[in-house]
Amino acid sequence: MSPSLPWNMAQRILCVRLDNMGDVLMTTPALRALKQSRADRHLTLWTSSSGAVLGPYLPDVDQVLSFEAPWVKNDADDVQADLHMVKVLRAQAFDAAVIFTVYSQSALPAALMCRLAGIPRVLAHCRENPYHLVSDWVRESEPPCVRHEVQRQLDLVSTIGATNPEPTLRFVPRDTDRISLFQKLAAFRLAPGMPWVVVHCGASAASRRYPASLFARAIRQLGPGVGAIVLTGDATERDLTRDVAQWCEAKVPIVNVAGCGKATSSDQPHIARAHNGNIHNGIRVGNGCINFSAPRQRMFITRRSKPHAATNCQFSGFRAAIRFSAAVRCGAVRDDVLPGWPATL
Repeated sequence: MSPSLPWNMAQRILCVRLDNMGDVLMTTPALRALKQSRADRHLTLWTSSSGAVLGPYLPDVDQVLSFEAPWVKNDADDVQADLHMVKVLRAQAFDAAVIFTVYSQSALPAALMCRLAGIPRVLAHCRENPYHLVSDWVRESEPPCVRHEVQRQLDLVSTIGATNPEPTLRFVPRDTDRISLFQKLAAFRLAPGMPWVVVHCGASAASRRYPASLFARAIRQLGPGVGAIVLTGDATERDLTRDVAQWCEAKVPIVNVAGCGKATSSDQPHIARAHNGNIHNGIRVGNGCINFSAPRQRMFITRRSKPHAATNCQFSGFRAAIRFSAAVRCGAVRDDVLPGWPATL
Protein backbone atom coordinates (compact mmCIF):
# COMPACT_ATOMS: atom_id res chain seq x y z
CA MET A 1 0.00 0.00 0.00
CA SER A 2 1.67 3.21 -1.14
CA PRO A 3 0.84 6.67 0.26
CA SER A 4 -1.74 8.30 -2.01
CA LEU A 5 -1.70 11.91 -0.74
CA PRO A 6 0.94 14.28 0.60
CA TRP A 7 0.27 15.25 4.21
CA ASN A 8 -0.72 18.80 3.36
CA MET A 9 -3.54 17.35 1.26
CA ALA A 10 -4.78 14.89 3.90
CA GLN A 11 -8.21 16.07 5.04
CA ARG A 12 -9.45 13.20 7.22
CA ILE A 13 -6.85 12.21 9.80
CA LEU A 14 -7.14 9.53 12.48
CA CYS A 15 -5.34 10.56 15.68
CA VAL A 16 -4.46 7.49 17.71
CA ARG A 17 -3.99 7.80 21.48
CA LEU A 18 -5.23 4.59 23.05
CA ASP A 19 -4.09 4.97 26.64
CA ASN A 20 -5.51 7.23 29.36
CA MET A 21 -7.19 10.59 29.84
CA GLY A 22 -4.05 12.40 30.91
CA ASP A 23 -2.17 11.11 27.88
CA VAL A 24 -4.88 12.44 25.58
CA LEU A 25 -4.67 15.87 27.20
CA MET A 26 -0.90 15.92 26.76
CA THR A 27 -1.48 15.31 23.05
CA THR A 28 -3.84 18.28 22.54
CA PRO A 29 -1.12 20.75 21.44
CA ALA A 30 -0.13 18.31 18.67
CA LEU A 31 -3.79 17.90 17.72
CA ARG A 32 -4.01 21.66 17.43
CA ALA A 33 -0.97 21.69 15.16
CA LEU A 34 -2.60 19.12 12.87
CA LYS A 35 -5.94 20.94 12.89
CA GLN A 36 -4.62 24.35 11.94
CA SER A 37 -2.35 23.01 9.19
CA ARG A 38 -5.31 22.75 6.81
CA ALA A 39 -8.51 24.81 6.90
CA ASP A 40 -10.93 21.95 6.21
CA ARG A 41 -9.10 19.26 8.16
CA HIS A 42 -11.25 16.74 10.06
CA LEU A 43 -9.67 15.06 13.09
CA THR A 44 -10.97 11.83 14.59
CA LEU A 45 -9.59 10.84 17.98
CA TRP A 46 -9.24 7.08 18.37
CA THR A 47 -8.84 6.48 22.07
CA SER A 48 -9.80 4.43 25.10
CA SER A 49 -13.10 4.81 26.95
CA SER A 50 -11.23 6.92 29.51
CA GLY A 51 -9.85 9.24 26.85
CA ALA A 52 -13.18 9.39 25.02
CA VAL A 53 -14.75 11.17 28.00
CA LEU A 54 -12.74 14.25 27.02
CA GLY A 55 -14.27 14.44 23.55
CA PRO A 56 -16.79 17.25 24.23
CA TYR A 57 -14.04 19.41 25.77
CA LEU A 58 -11.47 19.18 22.94
CA PRO A 59 -12.12 21.96 20.40
CA ASP A 60 -9.82 20.50 17.74
CA VAL A 61 -11.46 17.07 17.69
CA ASP A 62 -14.40 16.55 15.32
CA GLN A 63 -15.18 12.91 16.15
CA VAL A 64 -14.25 10.34 18.80
CA LEU A 65 -13.95 6.58 18.38
CA SER A 66 -13.65 4.54 21.57
CA PHE A 67 -11.71 1.28 21.66
CA GLU A 68 -10.15 -0.83 24.40
CA ALA A 69 -6.98 -1.97 22.65
CA PRO A 70 -5.68 -5.42 23.62
CA TRP A 71 -2.08 -4.10 23.71
CA VAL A 72 -2.98 -1.51 26.37
CA LYS A 73 -3.67 -2.38 30.01
CA ASN A 74 -7.42 -2.89 30.45
CA ASP A 75 -9.96 -5.66 31.08
CA ALA A 76 -11.00 -6.09 27.45
CA ASP A 77 -10.09 -9.27 25.57
CA ASP A 78 -12.49 -9.62 22.67
CA VAL A 79 -11.19 -10.62 19.24
CA GLN A 80 -14.54 -9.89 17.64
CA ALA A 81 -14.41 -6.32 18.99
CA ASP A 82 -10.97 -5.95 17.40
CA LEU A 83 -12.24 -7.16 14.02
CA HIS A 84 -15.27 -4.87 14.28
CA MET A 85 -13.00 -1.91 15.00
CA VAL A 86 -11.09 -2.55 11.78
CA LYS A 87 -14.39 -2.43 9.87
CA VAL A 88 -15.33 0.84 11.59
CA LEU A 89 -11.99 2.40 10.68
CA ARG A 90 -12.23 1.21 7.08
CA ALA A 91 -15.72 2.71 6.73
CA GLN A 92 -14.37 6.13 7.76
CA ALA A 93 -12.06 6.30 4.72
CA PHE A 94 -9.25 8.16 6.47
CA ASP A 95 -6.53 9.78 4.40
CA ALA A 96 -3.90 9.30 7.08
CA ALA A 97 -3.26 8.36 10.71
CA VAL A 98 -0.93 9.70 13.38
CA ILE A 99 -0.09 7.27 16.20
CA PHE A 100 0.88 9.00 19.46
CA THR A 101 2.82 6.93 22.00
CA VAL A 102 5.24 7.28 24.86
CA TYR A 103 8.69 5.82 24.27
CA SER A 104 7.92 2.62 26.19
CA GLN A 105 4.96 1.80 23.92
CA SER A 106 4.97 0.26 20.48
CA ALA A 107 3.04 1.87 17.64
CA LEU A 108 3.05 -1.32 15.58
CA PRO A 109 -0.23 -2.93 16.78
CA ALA A 110 -2.17 0.25 15.98
CA ALA A 111 -0.25 0.59 12.71
CA LEU A 112 -1.29 -2.94 11.71
CA MET A 113 -4.96 -2.13 12.36
CA CYS A 114 -4.61 1.06 10.31
CA ARG A 115 -3.13 -0.97 7.45
CA LEU A 116 -5.97 -3.51 7.61
CA ALA A 117 -8.40 -0.57 7.55
CA GLY A 118 -6.84 0.72 4.34
CA ILE A 119 -5.33 3.92 5.74
CA PRO A 120 -2.55 4.81 3.26
CA ARG A 121 -0.34 7.09 5.37
CA VAL A 122 0.74 6.43 8.95
CA LEU A 123 3.06 8.61 11.06
CA ALA A 124 4.59 7.17 14.23
CA HIS A 125 7.66 6.84 16.40
CA CYS A 126 9.11 3.37 16.14
CA ARG A 127 12.23 1.77 17.57
CA GLU A 128 12.51 -1.06 15.06
CA ASN A 129 12.10 -0.80 11.29
CA PRO A 130 8.32 -0.96 10.65
CA TYR A 131 8.76 -1.44 6.90
CA HIS A 132 5.35 -1.08 5.19
CA LEU A 133 3.34 -0.72 8.42
CA VAL A 134 4.44 2.90 8.92
CA SER A 135 4.80 5.06 5.82
CA ASP A 136 6.29 8.01 7.75
CA TRP A 137 8.68 6.52 10.27
CA VAL A 138 10.27 8.68 12.97
CA ARG A 139 13.06 6.76 14.68
CA GLU A 140 12.61 6.40 18.42
CA SER A 141 15.34 8.36 20.21
CA GLU A 142 14.21 8.00 23.84
CA PRO A 143 15.75 7.22 26.27
CA PRO A 144 18.39 8.29 27.35
CA CYS A 145 17.19 11.85 26.75
CA VAL A 146 13.45 11.88 27.53
CA ARG A 147 11.43 14.84 26.28
CA HIS A 148 8.40 16.34 27.93
CA GLU A 149 5.34 14.44 26.69
CA VAL A 150 3.87 17.53 25.02
CA GLN A 151 7.14 18.23 23.21
CA ARG A 152 7.46 14.62 22.06
CA GLN A 153 4.11 14.73 20.27
CA LEU A 154 4.76 18.20 18.82
CA ASP A 155 8.08 16.97 17.46
CA LEU A 156 6.32 14.02 15.84
CA VAL A 157 3.80 16.10 13.89
CA SER A 158 6.41 18.73 13.02
CA THR A 159 8.05 16.12 10.76
CA ILE A 160 5.07 16.48 8.42
CA GLY A 161 4.97 20.28 8.64
CA ALA A 162 2.35 20.66 11.39
CA THR A 163 3.39 23.26 13.98
CA ASN A 164 1.80 25.01 16.92
CA PRO A 165 3.34 28.30 18.17
CA GLU A 166 1.32 28.18 21.43
CA PRO A 167 1.81 24.66 22.80
CA THR A 168 -0.55 24.81 25.78
CA LEU A 169 -2.98 22.05 26.67
CA ARG A 170 -6.45 22.53 25.20
CA PHE A 171 -9.52 21.79 27.32
CA VAL A 172 -12.64 23.94 27.13
CA PRO A 173 -15.28 23.51 29.88
CA ARG A 174 -18.89 24.00 28.90
CA ASP A 175 -21.26 26.45 30.58
CA THR A 176 -23.40 23.51 31.70
CA ASP A 177 -20.38 22.09 33.54
CA ARG A 178 -19.80 25.37 35.37
CA ILE A 179 -23.46 25.57 36.36
CA SER A 180 -23.38 21.98 37.57
CA LEU A 181 -20.27 22.68 39.62
CA PHE A 182 -21.73 25.74 41.35
CA GLN A 183 -24.96 23.88 42.07
CA LYS A 184 -22.99 21.12 43.78
CA LEU A 185 -21.00 23.65 45.78
CA ALA A 186 -24.15 25.55 46.76
CA ALA A 187 -25.62 22.32 48.12
CA PHE A 188 -22.65 22.24 50.52
CA ARG A 189 -23.02 25.95 51.36
CA LEU A 190 -20.02 27.07 49.33
CA ALA A 191 -21.01 30.32 47.66
CA PRO A 192 -19.20 31.91 44.67
CA GLY A 193 -16.22 33.90 45.89
CA MET A 194 -15.57 31.76 48.96
CA PRO A 195 -12.02 30.35 49.11
CA TRP A 196 -11.60 26.62 48.66
CA VAL A 197 -8.98 24.07 47.64
CA VAL A 198 -9.75 20.91 45.69
CA VAL A 199 -8.03 17.71 46.79
CA HIS A 200 -8.39 14.62 44.60
CA CYS A 201 -6.92 11.64 46.46
CA GLY A 202 -7.62 8.84 43.99
CA ALA A 203 -5.62 7.52 41.06
CA SER A 204 -6.38 4.88 38.44
CA ALA A 205 -3.00 3.20 38.88
CA ALA A 206 -2.00 1.87 42.29
CA SER A 207 1.59 2.92 41.63
CA ARG A 208 0.45 6.57 41.51
CA ARG A 209 -1.59 6.63 44.69
CA TYR A 210 -0.26 8.86 47.41
CA PRO A 211 -1.17 7.39 50.84
CA ALA A 212 -4.51 8.62 52.17
CA SER A 213 -3.03 9.20 55.64
CA LEU A 214 -0.41 11.52 54.16
CA PHE A 215 -3.04 13.37 52.15
CA ALA A 216 -4.89 13.95 55.43
CA ARG A 217 -1.69 15.07 57.09
CA ALA A 218 -0.97 17.54 54.30
CA ILE A 219 -4.51 18.89 54.49
CA ARG A 220 -4.21 19.42 58.25
CA GLN A 221 -1.03 21.39 57.64
CA LEU A 222 -2.98 23.85 55.51
CA GLY A 223 -5.17 24.89 58.39
CA PRO A 224 -8.51 26.70 58.12
CA GLY A 225 -6.97 29.86 56.66
CA VAL A 226 -7.08 28.57 53.07
CA GLY A 227 -10.84 27.99 53.14
CA ALA A 228 -12.76 24.78 52.69
CA ILE A 229 -11.14 21.58 51.42
CA VAL A 230 -13.27 20.00 48.67
CA LEU A 231 -12.60 16.28 48.32
CA THR A 232 -13.42 14.96 44.85
CA GLY A 233 -13.57 11.50 43.32
CA ASP A 234 -15.88 9.02 41.66
CA ALA A 235 -18.22 6.58 43.37
CA THR A 236 -15.44 4.01 43.86
CA GLU A 237 -13.44 6.53 45.90
CA ARG A 238 -16.07 7.39 48.48
CA ASP A 239 -14.50 5.22 51.17
CA LEU A 240 -11.12 6.80 50.51
CA THR A 241 -12.41 10.37 50.77
CA ARG A 242 -14.48 9.48 53.83
CA ASP A 243 -11.34 8.25 55.62
CA VAL A 244 -9.38 11.37 54.63
CA ALA A 245 -12.24 13.57 55.84
CA GLN A 246 -12.46 11.78 59.18
CA TRP A 247 -8.73 12.15 59.75
CA CYS A 248 -8.62 15.89 59.22
CA GLU A 249 -12.08 17.47 59.53
CA ALA A 250 -11.44 18.64 63.10
CA LYS A 251 -8.60 20.84 61.80
CA VAL A 252 -9.95 22.00 58.44
CA PRO A 253 -13.49 22.49 57.05
CA ILE A 254 -14.14 19.52 54.72
CA VAL A 255 -16.64 19.21 51.86
CA ASN A 256 -16.75 15.67 50.45
CA VAL A 257 -18.31 15.60 46.95
CA ALA A 258 -16.85 12.26 45.84
CA GLY A 259 -19.39 10.34 43.79
CA CYS A 260 -21.54 13.41 43.18
CA GLY A 261 -20.88 13.49 39.44
CA LYS A 262 -18.54 15.36 37.12
CA ALA A 263 -17.31 18.86 37.80
CA THR A 264 -15.06 21.16 35.83
CA SER A 265 -11.62 22.22 37.06
CA SER A 266 -11.90 25.67 35.58
CA ASP A 267 -13.19 27.40 38.70
CA GLN A 268 -11.05 25.59 41.24
CA PRO A 269 -8.53 28.06 42.69
CA HIS A 270 -6.00 25.45 43.82
CA ILE A 271 -5.84 21.74 43.13
CA ALA A 272 -3.88 19.02 44.96
CA ARG A 273 -4.20 15.66 43.27
CA ALA A 274 -2.68 12.27 42.60
CA HIS A 275 -4.42 11.45 39.30
CA ASN A 276 -2.61 12.61 36.17
CA GLY A 277 -5.75 13.08 34.09
CA ASN A 278 -7.25 15.38 36.68
CA ILE A 279 -4.06 17.34 37.23
CA HIS A 280 -3.77 17.92 33.49
CA ASN A 281 -7.33 19.25 33.45
CA GLY A 282 -6.45 21.71 36.17
CA ILE A 283 -3.25 22.76 34.44
CA ARG A 284 -5.05 23.35 31.16
CA VAL A 285 -7.56 25.79 32.62
CA GLY A 286 -4.80 27.74 34.32
CA ASN A 287 -5.19 26.82 37.96
CA GLY A 288 -2.34 26.26 40.38
CA CYS A 289 -1.85 22.53 40.90
CA ILE A 290 0.18 20.24 43.12
CA ASN A 291 0.38 16.59 42.13
CA PHE A 292 1.51 13.91 44.60
CA SER A 293 2.39 10.47 43.23
CA ALA A 294 3.51 7.31 45.01
CA PRO A 295 5.61 5.33 45.70
CA ARG A 296 8.38 7.97 45.54
CA GLN A 297 5.94 10.81 46.26
CA ARG A 298 6.78 12.82 43.16
CA MET A 299 5.24 16.25 43.43
CA PHE A 300 4.47 18.48 40.46
CA ILE A 301 3.82 22.15 41.15
CA THR A 302 2.34 24.31 38.40
CA ARG A 303 1.71 28.02 38.27
CA ARG A 304 -1.55 29.67 37.32
CA SER A 305 0.24 32.06 34.96
CA LYS A 306 2.24 29.28 33.25
CA PRO A 307 -0.17 26.39 32.73
CA HIS A 308 2.29 24.46 30.57
CA ALA A 309 5.15 24.71 33.08
CA ALA A 310 5.81 22.48 36.05
CA THR A 311 8.39 22.06 38.77
CA ASN A 312 9.14 18.38 39.37
CA CYS A 313 10.15 17.73 42.97
CA GLN A 314 10.99 14.51 44.77
CA PHE A 315 9.87 14.14 48.38
CA SER A 316 8.83 11.47 50.80
CA GLY A 317 6.32 11.26 53.59
CA PHE A 318 5.69 14.19 55.87
CA ARG A 319 8.24 16.41 54.13
CA ALA A 320 5.94 16.46 51.11
CA ALA A 321 3.04 17.47 53.33
CA ILE A 322 5.04 20.35 54.76
CA ARG A 323 6.07 21.54 51.30
CA PHE A 324 2.47 21.30 50.10
CA SER A 325 1.39 23.53 52.98
CA ALA A 326 4.26 25.95 52.37
CA ALA A 327 3.49 26.14 48.66
CA VAL A 328 -0.10 27.19 49.21
CA ARG A 329 0.65 29.53 52.09
CA CYS A 330 3.39 31.43 50.23
CA GLY A 331 1.30 31.60 47.06
CA ALA A 332 3.54 29.26 45.04
CA VAL A 333 0.56 27.74 43.30
CA ARG A 334 -0.64 31.16 42.19
CA ASP A 335 2.39 33.22 41.32
CA ASP A 336 4.85 33.25 38.47
CA VAL A 337 7.76 32.93 40.88
CA LEU A 338 8.10 30.19 43.46
CA PRO A 339 9.81 31.83 46.48
CA GLY A 340 12.81 29.70 47.31
CA TRP A 341 11.86 27.02 44.78
CA PRO A 342 13.43 24.86 43.48
CA ALA A 343 16.75 26.03 44.95
CA THR A 344 15.78 24.98 48.50
CA LEU A 345 14.50 21.57 47.41
